[in-house]
Amino acid sequence: MPPPPTQPAAPPLLPVQYQGRRDLLGQVRHRLMAGCARLGLGAGFEAWMFAPDRVVQTYSPVRLDNGEVGVFPGYRVEHSNVMGPYYGGVRFHPEVDLDVITALAILGSWQAALFGVPFGGAKGGITVDPHTLSDGELERLTRRFTSDMVTVFDPLKDIPRPDVSTSEREMSWMMDTLSVNRGYAIPAAVTGKPLAIGGSQLAGEAAGRGVWLALREYERTHGLTIRGSRVVIEGFGKLGRTLAHQLYRDGARVVGVSDRSGGVWQPEGLDIQGLLTHVHTQQQVAGFPGAEPVSEADLLLRPCDVLIPASLSSQITRSNADRVQARLVVEGANMPVTPEADRLLAERGVAVLPDLVANAGGLVVGYFEWVQDNNQLLWTEEEVTARLRSLMNRVWSQVVSRGERDRLSLREAAHAIALERFAEAARLRGFYP
Repeated sequence: MPPPPTQPAAPPLLPVQYQGRRDLLGQVRHRLMAGCARLGLGAGFEAWMFAPDRVVQTYSPVRLDNGEVGVFPGYRVEHSNVMGPYYGGVRFHPEVDLDVITALAILGSWQAALFGVPFGGAKGGITVDPHTLSDGELERLTRRFTSDMVTVFDPLKDIPRPDVSTSEREMSWMMDTLSVNRGYAIPAAVTGKPLAIGGSQLAGEAAGRGVWLALREYERTHGLTIRGSRVVIEGFGKLGRTLAHQLYRDGARVVGVSDRSGGVWQPEGLDIQGLLTHVHTQQQVAGFPGAEPVSEADLLLRPCDVLIPASLSSQITRSNADRVQARLVVEGANMPVTPEADRLLAERGVAVLPDLVANAGGLVVGYFEWVQDNNQLLWTEEEVTARLRSLMNRVWSQVVSRGERDRLSLREAAHAIALERFAEAARLRGFYP
């Protein structure tokens, strides 16, 4: 009997629950393939780099205020621990699914490798609109999800941090739940906590500070002048508010911002102090007086010097990239520009400051918090700021130098450095058994 025909190698198997609402996993695969081809890394490395180490899915029952029981799908994807413990955010959002979570976990591994932080990528989340739940329901949901993940989260294995629609409040509940289950306090179990229970200086501002520092580095090397520049910030959560405050102090004109309630536009520059007060009291951007109301989609297309998408992924796509009027797009969110949009923007001379560099503030300061908790240290705000600035400066210089040497875009250069470091770590550790 003749031997069976040889079959081509199959792509890595992934869970059947992937829905791919935004096809983020496809976008990551596209960029991974391009990066591996550019560096001459083999198909085996590409397949291994794409597949996560572990996928955990839960269904957490929660008693609602009306007496009914809600059941909420939850996820934790651990991509790789080649360079250190898994680390990554936990988000609460109705579009959370395995496609989104896995794509972001992979990017987490690349970002940690780029910045030389000894973590591996992970991401988690719950499929829920948190704005439909009371504070009590949110606390019960957070604690139940954490309890369901009690064998996953561990300060030496997998450390969560805040993400979309989660903050130091949710991190406090998670830390307490893990501590109660273990029988002793574990400050290092999560990062992004309040100072009173082991948090770090700048933890709440880390993501916004990181984007601001990246923009300052771009100013230093690429001739952009922040003072007087017109800036649009799509996404006015904690990152957007911190960033707007910093840019206002630098003399920039923040001409438009948006959140889930809508956007506001003022071509002469918004009153940032007044806007921050309005958002604090009203819990939304919409309704801010003295500004034109606009939709989030329209705000992305308004004329400006710097556009900062800082909400969710896939905000600039092939359907609107040709109408973006900014000179520079700074990716405050994860993957807000799709690969096709990247190409269209480049053809029009619109520069992109990639997410791997721009939104690393949360990763870096989270690592600082973890180090402090594990070693009973307490760094001042000046020390944390100096360390963050130093690391951002070093990585930025490496990315710019690599781009100039190999004639790569900033994104291609950042990916090249990250993949090389990841491949070297994998080579040195080898595979067991």
